[in-house]
Amino acid sequence: MRRAFDSLLLVLLTLPVVATAATPCARPLYLSFDTGHMGVAPLVAEVLARQEVKATFFLANERTQDGGSSLDDAWAPWWRARAAEGHAFGSHTWDHDVWLADAPGGALRVKPTQGAQAGRARTLDAAAYCAELARPAERLAAMTGQRMLPLFRAPAGRTSPALLAAAKGCGWTHVGWSPAGFLGDELPSETASNAQLLQRALRDIRSGDILLAHLGIWSRKDPWAPAVLEPLIVGLKARGFCFATLDRHPQFSAAARAAAAR
Repeated sequence: MRRAFDSLLLVLLTLPVVATAATPCARPLYLSFDTGHMGVAPLVAEVLARQEVKATFFLANERTQDGGSSLDDAWAPWWRARAAEGHAFGSHTWDHDVWLADAPGGALRVKPTQGAQAGRARTLDAAAYCAELARPAERLAAMTGQRMLPLFRAPAGRTSPALLAAAKGCGWTHVGWSPAGFLGDELPSETASNAQLLQRALRDIRSGDILLAHLGIWSRKDPWAPAVLEPLIVGLKARGFCFATLDRHPQFSAAARAAAAR
């Protein structure tokens, strides 16, 4: 399998590039990254810069391999560099609160995977959930001076009508991902190898898809990024796709413009 993956990688990296940031195309894709342990973040940034691809990052304050957290002062220069490069940003909640159930009065039962209450279910009313969404935006502004898009991604993609209504009430629109856009970096590498994930993505991704990956997954032994990221981008470009940030997505562009005008 490793030999086959290396052969595929060599072929992809020698393909001609038919679409770049300077030559827009009619077949856009929307690459997005959720925070994680940040171990592959520098390598991801190198690939995006080399391939001239802009992505949208969804920020939560997650535990990192260096013993800190993804939005602490040690990572502030990394985020400033991404903002300067023209990437976009959305919220992933501060403590990575995974929805469990709705509660009376529009409240939400959630389980944070980060922070002081990690692993313990808690109930947040709409105002408290909005505060969880706003904290990454406030931190991004403090680190970079850049405003966050009014977009969020619920941790694990788990939502309910009550959760979406609470977020909408304070100006946030949810962004999931396309079925083929699930790039599989959360899956066990023992059963979903990098070669298999790359082949599946190149086969199934279609124009307009929102793609999901992470800046580090604790449980995956053979990291997806950056091993698959660059050959995937090269292969998709060779098929006539281009990349855009989510403020250019037809479903979310109006909300982004309205927020920018405020």
